[in-house]
Amino acid sequence: MSGARITAALDRYQRRHPWAGLPLAVIYKFIDDQGNVLAALITYYAFVSLFPLLLLLVTVLGYALYGNEELQRQVLNSALSQFPVIGEQLQTNIDPLQGKVLGLVVGILGSLYGGLGVAQAGQNAMNKVWAVPRNARPNPIKARGISLLLLLLLGGGVLTTTVLSALTTSADEYGSDLGVGARILSTVLSVAVNAVLFVVAFRLMTAEHIRADQVRGGALAAAVGWQVLQQIGTYYVGHELKGASATYGVFGLVLGLLAWIYLGALVIVLCAEYSVVRAKRLWPRSLLAPFTDNVRLTEGDRRAYSSYPMTEKHKEFETVEVDFDEPDASAGPKGPDAQEPD
Repeated sequence: MSGARITAALDRYQRRHPWAGLPLAVIYKFIDDQGNVLAALITYYAFVSLFPLLLLLVTVLGYALYGNEELQRQVLNSALSQFPVIGEQLQTNIDPLQGKVLGLVVGILGSLYGGLGVAQAGQNAMNKVWAVPRNARPNPIKARGISLLLLLLLGGGVLTTTVLSALTTSADEYGSDLGVGARILSTVLSVAVNAVLFVVAFRLMTAEHIRADQVRGGALAAAVGWQVLQQIGTYYVGHELKGASATYGVFGLVLGLLAWIYLGALVIVLCAEYSVVRAKRLWPRSLLAPFTDNVRLTEGDRRAYSSYPMTEKHKEFETVEVDFDEPDASAGPKGPDAQEPD
């Protein structure tokens, strides 16, 4: 069988089977939207904000729990357990700063800069994947107001998931030995809280009005993905990276931190793309559409390609029109395989 026949057979199969065609459409849209760049921007600001946040945390602990260093350490460790790949190294390199006004000021300013940057990058990513025209996006002042609201909401959620994470990853430090059932329940609760947070965040970060049911699946997938990343990271650290801190030092810490944040950002962007593909029916896609112009586009292809120019519309009175010329007849007839699924 020739390569062209094999490709055509695979194309027909993925168009007719959602389990194959839907993930392919999500990947294609992720590539079209330069999702890796969107994730990298989120990673940058998250990296910038993390250490000021830790500085602010340990400084506040120094004020609030003055004289109780053991309790300070337990609270800090429970927060760092959210980052299992590098949390153990951070635990051994960050000490509480009791009563340091400079640490408080630097922590607040750095956290605001980085936190607002993360929220702004998140808004940019969500508006990009939902193809929101630039003229329909909030102005810089309103956008930062939304970012502050997001920081308040997500901050409360992080506190909740930090406590739940401590039950599953740091229970021994509190003198407790949780059973399997309690650990599973704690994990389920963490996923549930994160799923609600992602639903709220996805809606707030998108200038276009979207319903909760449109992002519910993507939010749940993001929550599960984040939990899986934490569990895999915890296992990998415990079995594969013992002694890595002494070997690689600060260099390994920075690389591990960047890699961990980037993976998390990729999961979030991919899950957002999944919600868009489902909500706007941007599938099935033609298997060869990203690779050649000699192809008949599906309706999913046309809807996707028509939405991209709309993101660059800067004024309400600006008109953006998209038209498609039929490809050369050598591309072959469209055929029933290009129809939308029932």
